[in-house]
Amino acid sequence: MVNADIEIETLAEFDQVAARGSLSGYRIQSVNLLERTFALLSADTSAAVFLGCAMEPDAAVKVRADGALVFPPVPDLPFNPYRGLLYTPEELFAGLPDGYETTPDALAYAWFQETKADGDVYSSMLRSIHDDAISDALDEHLVGARVVGVMGGHAMSRGGTDYRGAAELGRALTRSGLTVATGGGPGAMEAANLGAYLAPAPDEALAEALELLAKAPSFTPSVSDWARAAFAVRERWPGGGDSVGIPTWFYGHEPPNAFAGHSAKYFANATREDGLLARSTAGVVFLPGAAGTVQEIFDNGTPNYYESRGEPAPMILVGRTHWTEHLPAWPLLQALARGRAMESRIALVDSVDEVPGVLASMS
Repeated sequence: MVNADIEIETLAEFDQVAARGSLSGYRIQSVNLLERTFALLSADTSAAVFLGCAMEPDAAVKVRADGALVFPPVPDLPFNPYRGLLYTPEELFAGLPDGYETTPDALAYAWFQETKADGDVYSSMLRSIHDDAISDALDEHLVGARVVGVMGGHAMSRGGTDYRGAAELGRALTRSGLTVATGGGPGAMEAANLGAYLAPAPDEALAEALELLAKAPSFTPSVSDWARAAFAVRERWPGGGDSVGIPTWFYGHEPPNAFAGHSAKYFANATREDGLLARSTAGVVFLPGAAGTVQEIFDNGTPNYYESRGEPAPMILVGRTHWTEHLPAWPLLQALARGRAMESRIALVDSVDEVPGVLASMS
C-alpha cells in the first residue's frame, strides 16, 4: 500500500475497511468513533495509528493492547490539529450570522495571538501538527490537478476594475481546465477565487456578483459585512467551481475569502508561502501588488533559477508599468533568467486578457 491508501479520513472509509476485519497498519485521522466500539473491539488494530479519534474508553484500552498508537483529541482547542481534510468556507465561517468574531476562523486566530509568543512547546507542537496535517490534505486534494497560482495584494477593492480583471482571469483559467490557487485572502486573491467559483455560471453572472459584493467593498471596517456579501453571492449561484485558497493565521487580521472551494489554512506563514508556490506547477501569475507580491516573485524565481524543483514553471507578471517603474521587479527577474532554462518561462504582459494565451504557449 502507498501512504495515501492507508489513511482513513471519513467514517465511510472506516466502515469499509473495518468490515474486512483488520485495521492493522492504517492511520485513522480525526474520525469520531464513539459509535464504532463494536468494530474496534472486533477488528485487528495492531500497528494502527489513531490521530484525534474520539472513542469509548474500553475501545481505547483494547486498541492500545493490540499495539496501536493513540493520539487522543485535544480538548478546548478552536481547531483540530489532526484534521484529515481541507477547510471549507462553511466551516471557517460557521456562526457568521452572530458576527465574524464567533466563527472558528476568528477563534483560531485569537488562540494563535494568545499562544504564539508564550514559548510553550505544547502550543507550538499543536500548530506544527496542524500544519503538517493540512499539507498532507492539500497534496491529496490536488492529486492529478494542473495548478496555476494567482498572486496579488489584499488591498484591491471589490468595486474596482482591477478586481474585475482578476476575477475574469480566475474564470478563464478555470474554464481552460486549470485549478486556480491563491493566497486565500481578500483583494486580488478573492477576485481570482471568485472567478473560479463562477466559471460554471453564465458570463453575465460575474457582473451581477460584482454589484452584490460592491456593497461591502473591503473587509474593513466590518469583516462580518464583507463575508456576508460573499455568502450572498454563493447563495445566488450555488455549486460553483472549485479552487484552492492557502491563507494563514499569521496574517489573521486578513480573513480568508469565501470563494475558494477548499482552504489550506496554516499557522506558519513560511510553510504556507513555499507550499503555495511549490504546488503551482502549471505556472504562477503575479498581479500588481506590494511587498508581499514582490517577495513571492523571487520566492518562486529562486527554485526556477536553480531548477531545484525540476523544469522551471512559467511566471507571468501582469502590469508593465507597475513591474518596470513602480516596483521594477521585472528587470531583475530578466537579469536572473538570462542564459538559463527559466529565460523562456518568464513573461511580462500589459493585462490579464493576455495571460491565458501566454500561459498556454509556455506549457
